[in-house]
Amino acid sequence: MSSSLPELAPPEAARWAARCGLPLGADRHTLVAATAEYIHSVVSVLRELDFGDVPPAAAFQAGKERHRAAV
Repeated sequence: MSSSLPELAPPEAARWAARCGLPLGADRHTLVAATAEYIHSVVSVLRELDFGDVPPAAAFQAGKERHRAAV
C-alpha cells in the first residue's frame, strides 16, 4: 500500500511518544514504530471507503435497533 508519509523510524516514534508524555524504553522503540505504521495503514484503507448513505454513529439509538436477520 502506498503512503504519502515516510516510514516511521524507531527513534522518531520514541520522540513522538516522549512529546506526548509517554517515554519509552529503548527496547520498545521498534515495536511502537511498527504498531504506529500498522495503525496508519488501517486508517488509510478506512479513509478510502465510500460509506454512501450510511448515517453517522451519532444517529444510532441503542436499544431501538431492529434485527432483520432471518433465523
